[in-house]
Amino acid sequence: RSSDLREIGFRLDIMASAAECVTLHTGQKMPLIGLGTWKSAPGQVKEAVKYALGAGYRHIDCASLYGNEAEVGEGLQECVGPEKQIKREEVFVTSKLWNTKHHPEDVEPALRKSLLDLKLDYLDLYLIHWPYAFQRGSADFPRNADGTLLYDFIDYKETWKAMEKLVESRLVRAIGISNFNSRQIDDIISVATVKPAVLQVECHPYLAQHELIAHCHAQGLVVTAYSPLGSPDRMWKQPNEPVLLEEPGIKNLAEKYSKSPAQILLRWQVQRGIVCVPKSVTPSRISQNLQVFDFSLTEDEMKQMGSLDKNFRYIVPMITVDGQSVPRDAGHPFYPFHDPY
Repeated sequence: RSSDLREIGFRLDIMASAAECVTLHTGQKMPLIGLGTWKSAPGQVKEAVKYALGAGYRHIDCASLYGNEAEVGEGLQECVGPEKQIKREEVFVTSKLWNTKHHPEDVEPALRKSLLDLKLDYLDLYLIHWPYAFQRGSADFPRNADGTLLYDFIDYKETWKAMEKLVESRLVRAIGISNFNSRQIDDIISVATVKPAVLQVECHPYLAQHELIAHCHAQGLVVTAYSPLGSPDRMWKQPNEPVLLEEPGIKNLAEKYSKSPAQILLRWQVQRGIVCVPKSVTPSRISQNLQVFDFSLTEDEMKQMGSLDKNFRYIVPMITVDGQSVPRDAGHPFYPFHDPY
């Protein structure tokens, strides 16, 4: 008996650390720390999901584009369900609609493919991955003979109407958007019968998103930060780009609190009510990323971190044109990053 109780106490303790949530306008509770799965290699992501769930994570962030939802699904299937320690309703699972699936008739089939891969019968949250579309079809990145991308110009408001139907049919509990600017968010809200619940964007002290976050919070949207650690494992790193985890002020705070720089970055976000989905397949880091609820930064330290903002984006798809590196999709009328926020 006493060992049972000890184990229950231990599990409750883990859950207490993981149960820090924000509430969406739907009433759903969304854990402030989730496991990101972008760039997690097949062969690693299933184990990462299982380890994360065992460590107390109750939020997994996925996307069809990441090409690993079937493996994420295997991890979920082994740990979550009626006969398992973790019930389905305890886990918050997000996926995203890819750019080739913006036509209304493609939206439900795209979702159903994600559900099939994830081995789930509903999603907690489904996001439009980007505001602009690529040409319909099976290729994720459809291209012309010269290698340039084939775009589609369907309005994301039409896509949104199809997203709303998924909520009506109970296939998803909430819908939202990713990589939209403030004008595009208002554009969606102007036609929405189901309001967007979440905006997911790149966010960290170098791209603090102060105005965009204030805008979202005023409109009743929760903000999720992707690449909250500055995406140190990206393929297209520039040799001269700033390294967030090496920022002296952040390293000093890490020393002061006996935490890692990553934990300081995550603490800054959750303390301002921002959900984070750091990606890792390393058990020690997966655990560490959740251990951010046992300390808090002072008001001055929060301000100091917010003042590192330099409007620096790590995640902009780039191409080389005439020897110059330029944003790949900047010519699309719905490209989101021309606006100040």
